[in-house]
Amino acid sequence: MARKATSRKQPARGAATRQQQVERFQRRLLLLLLAVIAVIGLATWAGGQRSQAERWLGDWLNMPGATSAASGRRIGIVVGHKDFDSGAICEDGLSEGATVAKIAERVADRLRRLGAEVDLLSEYDDRLNGYQADALVSIHADSCIDRSGYKAARSDTSVIPDVEDRLLGCLMQSYSESTGLDFDSNSITVDMTEYHAFKRVASQTPAAIIEVGFLGGDAGIIVRQPDLPARGIANGIVCFLEEQTQ
Repeated sequence: MARKATSRKQPARGAATRQQQVERFQRRLLLLLLAVIAVIGLATWAGGQRSQAERWLGDWLNMPGATSAASGRRIGIVVGHKDFDSGAICEDGLSEGATVAKIAERVADRLRRLGAEVDLLSEYDDRLNGYQADALVSIHADSCIDRSGYKAARSDTSVIPDVEDRLLGCLMQSYSESTGLDFDSNSITVDMTEYHAFKRVASQTPAAIIEVGFLGGDAGIIVRQPDLPARGIANGIVCFLEEQTQ
């Protein structure tokens, strides 16, 4: 009696292909995570100074969708005391001007990588007269005393207070998240709320001033880790731009 032929089921080719694709994706993800860890480790070993590659990576990981909000926007960054004086000077030679210049350059670098047109302006830059932009932020630092905290303000005679309050709100939230510093509302001065640049830029240009921290108590962040305050300021500006497009 002839035996009935039996057939063995073969695994579906499609299922095997999908499994291979999943495994390749997992390998690539693992390599990416290892690369992130290596970059962060190298930055830490180098004393907290972040490399250009890490800054690019940080933008990609921390600011999804930010490119569209910043692309083509004009942003003014006033480098506090630039081309005028050195600002506050501590006993060890640390100066406000040099400190905020490093931060301002990093802010501009971040925003430019997101497609923004950024003007780095001197303290009394002629371009401030009637300056028109989507936002302007002036960057300063506080004195050499052993105190901690940052502060930010807008003009107390603003003709667009609601808009500038949104800019301030975004700056304060992002800056606190990036640096871990507390907002020091008790030390906001008339020099901030009546800042000279507020009176010179176009009335419809949203403007704010931020003092990034104290040269004395916050040097560990604003001096030795300038990328942290720069990220906070840049993220705050992008947050504002996103709100303006909604």
